Amino acid sequence: GAPSISIFLKPPGVIPPGGSTTICCSCQCGNGNFMLYKDGHQLRTLEQSGSRAEFSISNATDKDQGTYNCHYLERGTVLARSDSLDVMVTVIHLPGPDLSVLPGNEVIAGAHVMFRCTTTHPSTGCFLYLEGQTRAQVFSREQDGYNFSYVQKGDGGHYSCQCYIMNSSIEWSAVSKTLDLVVR
Repeated sequence: GAPSISIFLKPPGVIPPGGSTTICCSCQCGNGNFMLYKDGHQLRTLEQSGSRAEFSISNATDKDQGTYNCHYLERGTVLARSDSLDVMVTVIHLPGPDLSVLPGNEVIAGAHVMFRCTTTHPSTGCFLYLEGQTRAQVFSREQDGYNFSYVQKGDGGHYSCQCYIMNSSIEWSAVSKTLDLVVR
């Protein structure tokens, strides 16, 4: 079958103006080329190192906002396309939340894990990011903050969370510190 490409931000989250991030395209492919598209337009060919290609955004502006995806080509033929990755650049006014995990940072495969995202100000909602994933997970609202629970299937990695409030517009917090989950 065709190879599958994942596309993700490193670090993930909404980017403040002037901030930086890297768009990563990763694929167990051959040694063809990655082409990065933005809003359906070809942006550039990416240099590949090993199984991934990266595109850095530094000093981000509104112009960097948009929907990105990667195509993988060999000899000019597109063999695979990634999902779409939405990149947002917006002013960040709120402090980052605290991310914690129960029962702890090291769990046994198959363990039930609960992430908690705690904010210092009332928030409308929060997202959980796992580096390497295109999509964020949504926290559910609890009395004492935001919780997200699931059973691990070897999902170790770098997690972070980010919250927002809705007023007349949407206001974002900074991203939490990264939490490393180790699955034994």
